[in-house]
Amino acid sequence: MSNRFDRLLRESNVIVCAGSGGVGKTTTSAALSVRAANIGLRVALVTIDPAKRLADALGMADGLTNEPTRIALDTAGNGELWAMMLDTRTTFDQLISRYSPNNEQAERIKSNLFYRNISGALSGTQEYMAAEKLYELHKDGRFDLVVVDTPPTRQALDFLSAPARLNRFIDHPLYRIVIAPTNVGLKAVNAMTQPVLKTIARVVGAQALEDALAFFRAFQGLDVGFHERAKEVDVVLHARTTRYIVITSAQPEPVNEATFFVDELTKQGVSAACLVVNRLQPHFPVPADTNNVPADDVPAGLAANLRALNDEADHEEIQIRVLSDRHRFVPIVRLAALPELVDPHHDTLTALGRLGSMLELPD
Repeated sequence: MSNRFDRLLRESNVIVCAGSGGVGKTTTSAALSVRAANIGLRVALVTIDPAKRLADALGMADGLTNEPTRIALDTAGNGELWAMMLDTRTTFDQLISRYSPNNEQAERIKSNLFYRNISGALSGTQEYMAAEKLYELHKDGRFDLVVVDTPPTRQALDFLSAPARLNRFIDHPLYRIVIAPTNVGLKAVNAMTQPVLKTIARVVGAQALEDALAFFRAFQGLDVGFHERAKEVDVVLHARTTRYIVITSAQPEPVNEATFFVDELTKQGVSAACLVVNRLQPHFPVPADTNNVPADDVPAGLAANLRALNDEADHEEIQIRVLSDRHRFVPIVRLAALPELVDPHHDTLTALGRLGSMLELPD
C-alpha cells in the first residue's frame, strides 16, 4: 500500500467524493472507506444519494438508514466501518427538536403542512441537511473519518454553499418582517407586503400561504440556533482537514464532468485533493515480432481482440493526459477495472478491500 495515500486518509477528518454517474463513484467511496478502516481508522461512510447504490456496493440487502450501521469487517487494529444513507426529513426533524425551546413548539412546526412539504422537497433543503449530517458525524466521537458519497449530478457540491445560503435567507428583511411577533411587525406585513401576499395566495392558494406564514412564525426563536450552526458547518466544509476527491472514468464526457467538478471546487474556495480515474483498461503485452505483428501461434480472433483492448487503453491514456493538462497541480490516482466487483458470487467486502489497496498517489 502507498504510504502517501494512507497519510491522506489519516490527515483528513472528512473526505467528500464527487463525480458524474456511471464512473463507479459509490464503489470507489466504499473502497476508500474500507482502506481507511484497514489502516486502523474508525470510518463513517454516508451517502446523500437517495438511490440505494451504497447499500448494494456494501452487499447490504436490508439497505441503510439515517443512523450509522456497523459493517462486519475483518480489520487490523481498531479500525471500524459504519455506513448510513441520508434521510432529509428525519435530519430536519432532529434539528427542529434540537433548537425548539419546548416539545410543543417542535411538534407545532413538524405538524405544519408547509414544513411537511418543504422538509424533503424544497430546493436547497437536501443540500443543507447533507451538510448538517456531515457536521454531526464529524463531531461524533465514535469516528475518526467521515466519507461522503455525493449524488451523481452537477449539483452534488451545492451543500458547500448551503450554510451561507441559509444564513442569507434568515437575514433577509422580508423574513424578519414575516416572523415579527409584535403588532408593529404585523402592521409592517400589512403595509409592505400585502400586495405580494395576495399575489402569492392567488398562485399557491390561500391555505398554502397561511400554512407558510404559520410555519415562519412558529419558527421564531429557532433561527438563532440555525444561524450559528450554519456558521459552524461552513467552517468544517472549508477546513484544511476536509478533502475533496473527484472520481471519473477515462472517457471524454466523464472527463469533462470531472473538470467541471474541480473548477466548481475552486470557485467555492477549496482544492481537489486528487482525481481518481476508475475502471482503466489494462494494456496487455502482445506476443509479436519487432513490427508489433502477433506471433503465428496466436489465433487471428484473439489477436484482434487483444489489439482492440490495447487500442482502448491507448485512448484512455489520451484522456488522462487531457485531465493532467487541465489540472496540472491535482494528483491523478489510477484504478484498473476489477472483475470481482461485477461478479455476484464474489465477496463484496473482499473485492472492495482489494480495490482500496490499489489506491496509490503518484510520487
